[in-house]
Amino acid sequence: MHAVIPFAIENPKTRLAGVLEPLERERLARAMLADVLEATERAGATPTVLTTRPLEADEAVDVPTVVDDRPLTAAVNGALEQRVSENTGEGVAVVMADLALATPDALETLFSTDGDVVIAPGRGGGTNALVVRHPNFRVDYHGASYLDHRNRSRAVGATLETVDSFRLSTDIDEPTDLVEVLLHTDGRARRTLEEFGLELSISEGRVGVERR
Repeated sequence: MHAVIPFAIENPKTRLAGVLEPLERERLARAMLADVLEATERAGATPTVLTTRPLEADEAVDVPTVVDDRPLTAAVNGALEQRVSENTGEGVAVVMADLALATPDALETLFSTDGDVVIAPGRGGGTNALVVRHPNFRVDYHGASYLDHRNRSRAVGATLETVDSFRLSTDIDEPTDLVEVLLHTDGRARRTLEEFGLELSISEGRVGVERR
């Protein structure tokens, strides 16, 4: 299976600005991308990074890249139009680059689930990962995209399956999401946060992050 990994390199993860400096956010975004690529490859898929501009050389991100500076929906649909038409029915996956908790097992479940469209929804109604096998299905990442994708599947006559996965539902956008990286991962993203001096803090029964 081919997997498209969208990655916006300019000013990433702005909602983490209260915790991380701009260069730190860039480093974290690259580390999460590397973790996602590794998990995708170990799950048996062949990834391509769909990036908004060329990536600098990085041994941790040693996969083919396609540059497309259009908004996310248009760029992913462009990739789907090309890949689905070339595909033999195996499907094309789209996996977001900030799924730092993703594991090969979680992705294997997504990739192996039967259906014209298979979705791993994110918290709050987003679409964190999906597999497309129907030639007429196209994505729309605005708003509650999981609901939009369900409706689009029906509109084109595609069968739809949903994969319920804690690891795939957790994208790293907010400062509280960093807790999940420190709790549940041991990859580049976690090591990067530790290099920044971030660690878990527990106060009144709640877990957060603090900088040493």
